[in-house]
Amino acid sequence: MYHYKLVFRLEENWLPREMDRIVISFFKAAVQSYSQDFYEKLYSKKQSIIKGFTYSYLLPGAKFNRERIDLQKEEFSLFFSDVNFTELLHFFNAFQKMKYKKYSMNGNSMELAAVHMKRLNEIKENEIVVKMQSPLMVRKHNSGDNSDIYYTCEMEGFEEALKENIDIFLDRMGINVTTENFSIQTIKGKKVVSPVFGRNTDASLGIFKLTGSCQLLNVLYLAGMGVRRSEGHGKFEIIG
Repeated sequence: MYHYKLVFRLEENWLPREMDRIVISFFKAAVQSYSQDFYEKLYSKKQSIIKGFTYSYLLPGAKFNRERIDLQKEEFSLFFSDVNFTELLHFFNAFQKMKYKKYSMNGNSMELAAVHMKRLNEIKENEIVVKMQSPLMVRKHNSGDNSDIYYTCEMEGFEEALKENIDIFLDRMGINVTTENFSIQTIKGKKVVSPVFGRNTDASLGIFKLTGSCQLLNVLYLAGMGVRRSEGHGKFEIIG
């Protein structure tokens, strides 16, 4: 089990507030430069494609303002993981093709300086304590009126909605793992508001205890939890 640490250098020591647009655009450019077939597999406009990867940021000294994120220095890191190891290797090749190229972003630019592959320890326990590295977004969709409710860890129905999100992900990815014994317990959590393509959306950050089979927990470790994982949500680190 592995994930990548991508190190980016910036022209100026700030980032746009809506980083999801920039990073997804960067991913698409990287994948398309590497392989058109791989690009169509992930980003075809003909259908909605659920993805097996997730990512989070490390933003040194970040100060979040209305329009941008100010940093201590002209650098930030991104951690990327994928439940599909073959796909993960394809992304490595795609990222390598983007190294040392300036990528413009609204009056600033970023440049991928390094890609490090790091080993992750396999989960061998049925209970783990995790800290969210990116906001956990949990959604329940009402097909009747095509509306969505986003649950935070402070709301009743949070665990049920998260389990439903995980079940949908496993089914659409063809991963034969059960959520029968899955549970999530909030140890220290809070509601946050995360911008998603210009729309402020409720999510959760904090420390949680996850219970489930080792197979399930390892899938979630690599793919993330909840919805909008491939847009920088739901990635966690194990702290206990």
